[in-house]
Amino acid sequence: MKKDNKAIGKFGEDFAAKFLKSKGYEIIKRNYTNPYGEIDIIAAFDGYLIFVEVKTRSSTEFGRPAEAVNAHKIRKISQVASYYIQTKRLYNYPVRFDVIEVCEGEINHIENAFDSYISY
Repeated sequence: MKKDNKAIGKFGEDFAAKFLKSKGYEIIKRNYTNPYGEIDIIAAFDGYLIFVEVKTRSSTEFGRPAEAVNAHKIRKISQVASYYIQTKRLYNYPVRFDVIEVCEGEINHIENAFDSYISY
């Protein structure tokens, strides 16, 4: 039986957004796209502008969800974030990159999961 990856991903992103809101994060934008790609959630919290990549898996059979955030994905997320910051002129905010894993009904929020390649 084929899994519906889009539905699984949407579930994870909805779950992650609700989780962040419950922790006091302001969700600025979901599924933001630009010429460089897409970022799942852009949020603000404690003075930070936070770019969140959500990875959802139905099991850990092939590893933890965050393991899918490899060097290529980090570079893409960084490019998307840089473009967003430039177009919105948000140069004075510290930036953080988080990963949220959703797996087997549990959520794992990895704050400051990676450094970026941002350049303005």
